[in-house]
Amino acid sequence: MAAPGPCSVSAALQEQLGQLALQDFPCGLGSWNKSRFATRRSRRGGQPRLWADPAGQEEDMPPSEESPEALIELLKDQHSPWALPPGCSPQDQHLREMAVLEPKLIRGSNVFRVLKSLRIVDKGVEEVDEGLLQLEQLEELILSANHISRITSANLPRTLKVLELCCNAVADLQDLCAQPPPELQHLGLGYNRLCGPSQDKFLTAAFWPNLVSLDLSFNNLTDLLGLVSQLSSLEKLRILVLKGNPLALIPTYRGFLVDSLPKLSVLDDIHIGFDERHQFLGLARQPELMRSEARVVVSVGDMKGVPDPSTLQQLADDSGFPVITYSYCVTYEFVEGEELDNGSSTEVTKIHQSPEVATLDADSSAQDTGETKSQQDPAATEEPKASSAKVFVTPGKPWEDTIDYSYRKEHIVKDLMRLKSYLAAGTIVSVVEEKVLSWPVEADPEENTDTNKKAGRGQQMDGAKGPARKDKQKKKKEKSCELRSDPPIRRTLGTRKVTLEALLATEDLVTTLCDFGILITEQPPQPPSVEEKLSPQDKKKSKDKSKNPKAESKSQAKRKASTSAKGKIKKKGSSVLVEGQGLQPVPLTVQFQMQLLRWPPAAGTQSQESMATAVGSTQ
Repeated sequence: MAAPGPCSVSAALQEQLGQLALQDFPCGLGSWNKSRFATRRSRRGGQPRLWADPAGQEEDMPPSEESPEALIELLKDQHSPWALPPGCSPQDQHLREMAVLEPKLIRGSNVFRVLKSLRIVDKGVEEVDEGLLQLEQLEELILSANHISRITSANLPRTLKVLELCCNAVADLQDLCAQPPPELQHLGLGYNRLCGPSQDKFLTAAFWPNLVSLDLSFNNLTDLLGLVSQLSSLEKLRILVLKGNPLALIPTYRGFLVDSLPKLSVLDDIHIGFDERHQFLGLARQPELMRSEARVVVSVGDMKGVPDPSTLQQLADDSGFPVITYSYCVTYEFVEGEELDNGSSTEVTKIHQSPEVATLDADSSAQDTGETKSQQDPAATEEPKASSAKVFVTPGKPWEDTIDYSYRKEHIVKDLMRLKSYLAAGTIVSVVEEKVLSWPVEADPEENTDTNKKAGRGQQMDGAKGPARKDKQKKKKEKSCELRSDPPIRRTLGTRKVTLEALLATEDLVTTLCDFGILITEQPPQPPSVEEKLSPQDKKKSKDKSKNPKAESKSQAKRKASTSAKGKIKKKGSSVLVEGQGLQPVPLTVQFQMQLLRWPPAAGTQSQESMATAVGSTQ
C-alpha cells in the first residue's frame, strides 16, 4: 500500500497513535513488566501462551517492576507526566490501558484490529483514503471540523454504524452513496454545503436502509416538499435535525414535518409529544400551505436615556429665533422583501451605514452635520455590509424621558437563502436625532420699499391715534410672522449590532435591550460674566471693593446665591452629571425584538400576535 498523504485519514491516525506512545513507559513491554509477559509452556497442552494474570503473579513480581494497577494509575492521574492531554477521546484512554494490560495485542498493525471507534477532529484532513479499510472492526468514525469535500464510500469499512462529518465542506453526496456502509445508523452532515433539491434523491432507504438518525442542520436546503418526500422512505428514521437550513424558516415547517413523518421521535433536538402530533394532524395533506417564504415581525418599544435638548438650546438673540425642534427615530437593517404596515407610517431607505453613523436617503434635502461626517470611517463607507439591505426607520418622536414607539412591522421574505445569511450576520440598530431650525419669513423687497415711504407719515399719525394704533400694528406683526424651516440635520447618537443566530436554531423570538452607553453632551457656552464686561478701570475699582467685604452690594450677593443654586438643580432627563450630585446618568437604551412567525403555533405557547406586540422588558 502506498504511503498515506499528509492530509488523509490514515496519516492523521498514524500521527495520533504516535502521540499516544503505546510502546513507551508505562505502556508496552519493558523492564517494568517483563516478568508478567514471559513466554511459558502451558501445563496442560505444552503450548506457549502469553502470561497475563497480574493477580496470580503479584507475589512473584520482582522489586524493580510495577504492578498493572500502579501503571494504570500513572495514566489516569491528571498530575502525572504520562496523563493524556485535555481533549483526548475515551478511545485514546482505552488504548493506553490496553497497552498496559495486553501490550502485544496492540503492537504494530495489531492495533487496527481492535479499534472500534476513531475520532479525528480538527486535524486538517481532506481525504478519506483506502488505508481506513485496515480498521476491520471500526463501528464509529468521527471526522468533524476538517476540510473534507468528497467522500469515496468504497474506502469506508463495511462495519461502520456511525459516520459523523459535521463542519466540513461536503457539497455532493453522490460519491458517498455509491457503496454506502449497509449497517449505518447515524449520518451526520451538519454545517456543510449541501444544496437542494439535487441532493434530496440521495436521502432514501435505497442507500440507507438502517438509518435511525440523520443530521442535515445548517446546510442550504430549500425544498421542503421534495426533501420530505424522500425522507418518508426511511422507515427506521427516528431522529432528524434540519434547523439552520433556509427551509426551516417557513412558517409551517415543523408542523408539516411532524405530520408527514409519523414515526419521527425527535425533530431539531426537541421531542415530539402526543399533543404536538395531534395539533398538526392533517397538515401534510395541505401542500398549498407550504409557501416558500418567511414572515418576520420587528418591534421597537421604549427608548430611554436621551439628553433633554432644551438644556442645550441657545437663543441667537432676544427675538426668540431660530425655533429649534428635535425628534428621534430608531433605524434597523433588513433584507429586501415585502412589508406589511400596521398603520404607522415608516420610511424605507437604501442603506449607507458605517459603525458610527447612518445616513438616510429618504429626504434628499436632509444633510448631515459636519461633526457627524467627520466620524465616518472611509474603509467602512467603501464596502457596504449588504448591497441588498435596507434601512427601516420608525416614525420620529419628540423628546421625552421615555419615548414609546410601539412600532411593529411584518416583513415577508421569499429569498430564504438571503434571509439565512442576514440572520447569521445579525442586524444594525441605530438611534438618530433630527434637528430642524425654523426662521421668520422675510418680507418681499417691494413691500419693504412701500413700508419705508410710509414710515414718515406713520410716525406722525402714531401720536394722534394713540395706543389703539400701536396694538393694531403689534397684531399685524404677529400675523405676518411665518416660519421657514431649514433642511433637517441628522446625527446618529448610537449604533449597536444585534445577533440573530438564535432564529436559525430552535428559537422563534429574539428580544434584546440595545445599550448604547451614556451620551456625553457638550455644555452650552455660558454668557460672559459681569466682570468680563467691565473696562480695565472698572475692574480696578472692583478689586478695591473686594478688599473690603462690607462693600459688596446686595445685588452682587443675590447674584452669587442664584448661581450657586443653579448648580444644585439637575435638569430632568439630562444625562450629564452635575458636579457635587450623587445621581448617575441614564444610558441610552432601546427595546428591540425580532420574531420569526410560525403557523400554527406550537402547543402550550403564546399566540404569535401577543408575542410580536410585546417588547421584552429585559432592563
